[in-house]
Amino acid sequence: MIVVGELINSTRPRVGEAIRERKPAVIQELAVRQAEAGADYLDVNAGARPDQEAEDMAWLVDTVQAVTEAPLCIDSPDPEVIEAGLARHRGQALVNSFTAEPERRSAVLPLAERHGARVVGLTLDQRGMPETAAQRVEIALTLIAAAAEHGIAAGDLFIDPLVRPISSEGEQGRAVLEAISGIKHEAPEANVICGLSNISYGLPDRRLVNRTFLAMAVAAGLDAALIDSLDRWLMAALCAAEALIGRDEYCADYLAAYRAGAFDG
Repeated sequence: MIVVGELINSTRPRVGEAIRERKPAVIQELAVRQAEAGADYLDVNAGARPDQEAEDMAWLVDTVQAVTEAPLCIDSPDPEVIEAGLARHRGQALVNSFTAEPERRSAVLPLAERHGARVVGLTLDQRGMPETAAQRVEIALTLIAAAAEHGIAAGDLFIDPLVRPISSEGEQGRAVLEAISGIKHEAPEANVICGLSNISYGLPDRRLVNRTFLAMAVAAGLDAALIDSLDRWLMAALCAAEALIGRDEYCADYLAAYRAGAFDG
């Protein structure tokens, strides 16, 4: 499972303040802790100040990459901001994101192609948010075809089936799980990713819901997730889920995590 650490996001008050006041230590501590906890990518989002987002993104990329080798997920709806982040990034970044809407994909995919980046595609088109698993699978195939037109292999594409809160739409948990399975059936070479925490929005004890849904999504074929890698119980659930579906040969990763005390407390 590819883990994208979600905590360097300017909508979080402490992170937003650190970006505004250019306090690198706050950002760098979060970066190092997430990477040490198992994050494969670190999401960087500077969207709290739209008028300065490109400048803030460039600073974030420089600040994080000064202390970690982990690649970054450049997270913005603005192509100019994505370009600013990619221009400063060392190695292969992950871009979050493009959609099946013609204007959005034509703005973002050439950037990913030019910089050799991997890219997240949201199952969203001009009709709006998908309701069913079938709609998500249909849009996913459009995203794969669009990426291929720009030389982006399916293995460098991450399809996001767009998790929605079950507190207001009780059928959406099942719809996403069915979409994950459907996408993997139709395009097994593509990755499926999700922003996990949306599932529990509006509910008490959100961490319980998150880790339960993560285990179910892994069983459905999920390849990657944007999560809080500092949530030890969430990472423990992920470790167990990977072992249960046979992705962890001889349970080696599970046993190593246990011996390292990852499941304590």
